[in-house]
Amino acid sequence: MRVVLASASPARLEVLRRAGIDAEVIVSGVDEDAVEVADPAALTLTLARMKAAAVADALPASDEPVLVIGCDSLLEFDGRAQGKPADAERAVACWRAMRGRSGVLHTGHRAIVVEDREQRADEAVASTVVHFADLDDAEIDAYVATGEPLWVAGAFTVDGLGGPFVTGIEGDYHNVVGLSLPLLRTLLGGLGVDWPTLWRRPAG
Repeated sequence: MRVVLASASPARLEVLRRAGIDAEVIVSGVDEDAVEVADPAALTLTLARMKAAAVADALPASDEPVLVIGCDSLLEFDGRAQGKPADAERAVACWRAMRGRSGVLHTGHRAIVVEDREQRADEAVASTVVHFADLDDAEIDAYVATGEPLWVAGAFTVDGLGGPFVTGIEGDYHNVVGLSLPLLRTLLGGLGVDWPTLWRRPAG
């Protein structure tokens, strides 16, 4: 089965590859800023649905079944959605508010199997509590100066330079990276796709 990730996130692609799945990337082109949904978890699912649908609907006809995976992540902090910071000033403000406290990282998942010109799909949200270290201003300024916080939801990573600033999580680690493998496995099982069939085959 051909696997397509409808996301430009290198972290999500790496999660799949480390799990033994060779996926190709087709960016959806969905304008995330144009979508307004009040509930952060519901917003991630809406965006994941839109991304997956945009890619699945544009696929050329094929005799090979195709799995399209759409994801979107947001950090919910103080009841509000924190996406990617618009600039360094905003990233600093986010971290000064988050330090020493906790938020919830939501990732919406939409899986679509395209087979025989038909589509079957399922979707769900995975949520993980993230506890942040009590950084001082110098640490925050140094982290933001790396540029990493500007490219990720909630202005942090758990698998990159931001790892030392996350003191703990409650839930799926991979969800914080951007894609929940256990949730995706469950969704695919409901669509009739056995997870081991997606593993890359050894050469020869």
